[in-house]
Amino acid sequence: MGSGHPATGRRTRAVAAAAVLAVTATTTAATGPAEAYTRPARLPALSAATLDARYQATGGEIAKAWATARRVRDHDRRRALSAFLAPGRRFLAFDPRGRGQAVEVLGDLAAADRIAVVVPGADTALTNFDSAKFVGGGSRALYRQARADAPAERIAVVAWLGYRPPRTLSPQVLTDGRAAAGARALERFLTGVRRVNDRARIALLCHSYGSVVCGKAVPHLAAAPVDEIALFGSPGVTARRASDLGTSARVWAGRATGDWMQYVPNVRFAGIGFGADPAAPGFGARRFDAGTGPHSAYLKPGTVALRNLALIALGRDADVTR
Repeated sequence: MGSGHPATGRRTRAVAAAAVLAVTATTTAATGPAEAYTRPARLPALSAATLDARYQATGGEIAKAWATARRVRDHDRRRALSAFLAPGRRFLAFDPRGRGQAVEVLGDLAAADRIAVVVPGADTALTNFDSAKFVGGGSRALYRQARADAPAERIAVVAWLGYRPPRTLSPQVLTDGRAAAGARALERFLTGVRRVNDRARIALLCHSYGSVVCGKAVPHLAAAPVDEIALFGSPGVTARRASDLGTSARVWAGRATGDWMQYVPNVRFAGIGFGADPAAPGFGARRFDAGTGPHSAYLKPGTVALRNLALIALGRDADVTR
């Protein structure tokens, strides 16, 4: 047993440690009494004709959840939802149950020539949505970067918390169950986006466990094709190589040198793990320079990763640094 290669031994121990942490982790309840939040009203199907109605209806649901948070003294949720209700913010979907879901649009979705959809990973919730480390704050940074790089380009960015991400320390984070459900929701959303705007070029920017969601969704996007896919901080997408994703989109991959994901073994066995490393040369994705930051800083203002992801979203492939 002791004659194996040291690196192999370290990887095996890392798998075991991850499994133990995930299986033994205690899942804490959402901040405040989660049962107080009710199912949102059914929204009209997303289309160009219903876009404004969706924004208005979702705003009403956020206001209702804010009132509930105030009533039950759910201070973290109340603070987050107060920010959601700021003038000018527009959400296409919202669900306050559990850790919550929200889909925010930055820019004009109907008039955009380029649409970037940011798909987040584990631990994302309503209460941290606007953090610079999570999907809302990161999407705003991406939008500002893209606007600065191409002020004449009409671009929209979607912060898509449209599924239930697992917690980092949970059994679900080791399997693709949450990703499969998220992929179906992402497929439906992108089909709706195509009904709103059937001419825009679409980029999927997929972080961490969100890349597993994208990997599951991409082979089924014939009705809502995308043009660019960027996988960053990815544990794998359950495909052996980029060509197995069955897409004509350009597939990009990057990993920052300070990202702890580099220590996670790229294995898949009995439904656990996500397979090949998308950032490895053998996967066949186009590599982009993701800088030196940590796992949570790919969309941090001023970083190499943010600039390259904005260029990918803009379709400026030749300007992306490798």
